[in-house]
Amino acid sequence: MPLTAAEERVSSWLATQKDAMLALLAELVNADSGSYDKKGVDAAGEILKRFLAARGLSIETVPSAIYGEAIKATLPHAPANDQRPIVLMGHRDTVFPVGEPTRRPFAIVDGRGLGPGVADMKAGLVINAFVAAALAREEDRPGPLMLLITSDEELASPSSRPVIEAVAREARCVFNSEPSRTPQGAPRFAQDRKQTITHGRKGGVFMRFEITGKAAHSGAAYERGVSAILDLAKKVALLHALTNLEEGITVNVGLIGGGQTVNTVAPSAWGEIDLRYARADQRAPILDQIRTIVETPMVPGATGSLTVKGEFLPLEQSDEARAMLGAYRSAASEFGVDVSTQFTGGCADSGFTAAVGCPTLCSVGPIGGGGHTPDEFLEIDSLAPCAQTLAVAVMRVSEALPQVDA
Repeated sequence: MPLTAAEERVSSWLATQKDAMLALLAELVNADSGSYDKKGVDAAGEILKRFLAARGLSIETVPSAIYGEAIKATLPHAPANDQRPIVLMGHRDTVFPVGEPTRRPFAIVDGRGLGPGVADMKAGLVINAFVAAALAREEDRPGPLMLLITSDEELASPSSRPVIEAVAREARCVFNSEPSRTPQGAPRFAQDRKQTITHGRKGGVFMRFEITGKAAHSGAAYERGVSAILDLAKKVALLHALTNLEEGITVNVGLIGGGQTVNTVAPSAWGEIDLRYARADQRAPILDQIRTIVETPMVPGATGSLTVKGEFLPLEQSDEARAMLGAYRSAASEFGVDVSTQFTGGCADSGFTAAVGCPTLCSVGPIGGGGHTPDEFLEIDSLAPCAQTLAVAVMRVSEALPQVDA
């Protein structure tokens, strides 16, 4: 479908903004924003609030006593028939400790942007901001636009989840700008213009289980003790045996600890469990099985308890989300980009929006990889094309999704 005059104006302006995008990206990457660093996360939010307010968006914040605030930046559009906002979503927190940007500041090497959080997902926030700036210049846009900028996604959004779900219930659709990928084994983006986004994600539940036994001298009174470590060890194998790769279910005990001294029968032990599942209907049965294993003694006299520390919901593709994907692919083709999709075991906030019934498309950010490691990178040449694609996809939402009159 050829670009309309309005789409041409928006995409042409974005094509001139690469240097400005890189300047904003550098500022964000060089700002500390580890999930537990509330001061840093809020400071990173101020950078985006200033940028968006200067371009006419109204800013609303949702405070949190422990984590960074959630930010809602809105570009109104009174003449639109459908007043439900189109939401561009992203998180500004990272997994890195305080001081990481000082040790590894933003840099560009061989066409790749480097630095903590450069792909996951500060580059996604940059294109969201520039898409909003481009649409703010254009009267002919499909309706109200909201940027939802969250603060604790890397922790499973303990404070942001209620905000995300409330916004999604009132939204027309959500584009989540987590990083996209190049297809496995393909050349870099500049060579073949291929982009892989996400059509589905697993849900994840992060749990801690604690075992209580009874201390005893391991030499003089071994028989009086109840080893919590032995009980835990027997349970680890049973928990891992719940994994069913064909059904998309994995159970991993990733951390363990316990004991008092080497010459004491262990009075306590603990472990942490990562559960991943593909479909919403799998969650309750597998959780019940995990809880039964934890709470059933493997050593007489031991007791166990299970606590859910955090979780994500699966992203399951709806018919409306498939229509969004069609609009996104159509937009990408205007800029010579070939879009494919993948299912991933990685979790994201997009699962929360899809679970409340909001059409959601995920991983529409610029192309990157190596997240959560010092090798994280962003393909610089993908910034402008991904921003152009997202902007035109937003402008074509009306053709893809049913409208509701104001």
